[in-house]
Amino acid sequence: MKILSNEEKIIEELVKIKELLTPKPPPPKPKNFREDFNAFLRKYKVFGMAVAFIMGIYVGNVIQAIVDDLIMPIIEFALPEGSGWEEWMLGPFRLGHFFGTLLTFVIVALVIFGLVKIIAKWEELDPLNL
Repeated sequence: MKILSNEEKIIEELVKIKELLTPKPPPPKPKNFREDFNAFLRKYKVFGMAVAFIMGIYVGNVIQAIVDDLIMPIIEFALPEGSGWEEWMLGPFRLGHFFGTLLTFVIVALVIFGLVKIIAKWEELDPLNL
């Protein structure tokens, strides 16, 4: 076993650093439209984004239904008789509808926050992402 001097150790480390910093060659250019399109789909994960977008729409619809059909009737029950919250107006502004939409947004934000926290916790428990 050969004992390296400090200078040799430094040179060896610098060579390793240089190898790590050397850029990898770019992937070969696609040959035709089909390969180009497939590379685009893989690079930008278009299918995953499409699924997430569609699921987001329907999760939003479910949350909108929860607000409209479960939460707002409870709020209406607490309000005086005959005062529909959606008809609250201040001049030309529909404040009731705005507050309902704002409440829906807050609930969606809380649900997304909760999901992100749960997924982050799962990734902590499963570092191999299995």
